[in-house]
Amino acid sequence: MKKRKRIFTWHIHGTYLYYLSQGNFDIFIPTSNEKKEGYVGRGNTFPFGENVIEVPQENVKHLEFDCILYQTNQNYLVDQYEILSNEQRTLPRIYLEHDPPRLHPVNSKHIVDDPHMLLVHVTAFNQLMWDNNSTPNRVIEHGVVDNGFSYSGETEKGIVVINNLPTRGRICGFDIFNEVAREIPLDLIGMGTEKIGLGEILHPKLPAFLSQYRFFFNPIRYTSMGLAVCEAMMLGLPVVGLATTEMSTVFENGKNGFIDTNITSLISSMKKLLEDRSLATTIGQAGRETATQRFNIERFIKEWEIAFTIAADQAFELNLSRKSPSMELSD
Repeated sequence: MKKRKRIFTWHIHGTYLYYLSQGNFDIFIPTSNEKKEGYVGRGNTFPFGENVIEVPQENVKHLEFDCILYQTNQNYLVDQYEILSNEQRTLPRIYLEHDPPRLHPVNSKHIVDDPHMLLVHVTAFNQLMWDNNSTPNRVIEHGVVDNGFSYSGETEKGIVVINNLPTRGRICGFDIFNEVAREIPLDLIGMGTEKIGLGEILHPKLPAFLSQYRFFFNPIRYTSMGLAVCEAMMLGLPVVGLATTEMSTVFENGKNGFIDTNITSLISSMKKLLEDRSLATTIGQAGRETATQRFNIERFIKEWEIAFTIAADQAFELNLSRKSPSMELSD
């Protein structure tokens, strides 16, 4: 029987971790009494399987792993030196970069500069914009579980799904949300949205909750392809959003969604969807077909398995070079 890979990482992005855990490998995550970022354990939000395993941070260095998966600068610059052993830090290593560069869109150097490490981006846009230094890098686009075509669209409103939108400002389009909401009925859900929205809806309940809305609106200006967008597409929920970052490669305007950089045009498209439920169903079904081809969970897991193999090969070559005796020329 083939040995299951043992991956160590931190709980940074719960939805991503949930979909990653659909693979045939075990994922170990640290816990601490302080519950600081990355150390919260499994939590109660996601229905993780038995292959997501909590480990008290003081016990991490005593376990065997096949790969270390970093997800933040904190993980890479600080955490690994606090909880991993020297031997564990020589294991195959992957840095999963969730975001595009923030400080400058084209002149930002990534924190990792290591020819023996693998840098994984979640979109081709992110890979294009980051200066990846000497680090081998590849793209693994999102994968989400297919819960079936469940769109109904009977609620004549749009739905927005963004955690902590009021505090995340322009990058996540809080101003755009407010502008559109003056003309279009919108509901907002997510952590930290209780004062202006409906608050958090637990992930297992999201499909049934979202499918009743007429359309999904993504006001985010500049971030990665949102997992919430992929999930909406997989439900057959028509998506309206900005034609920025990776969104412009996923949607064909008026075919499988509505995208534009003109907010007035987006509002016009929303009005069409509110007035014509049949149109919304057609657009949503086309979006679902795109999602089943591009964001299916089987492709996602297969590409991660390949990434773990690549990281292992790179680590093997590095360790082999370290063990090789130096050869000196004699006269």
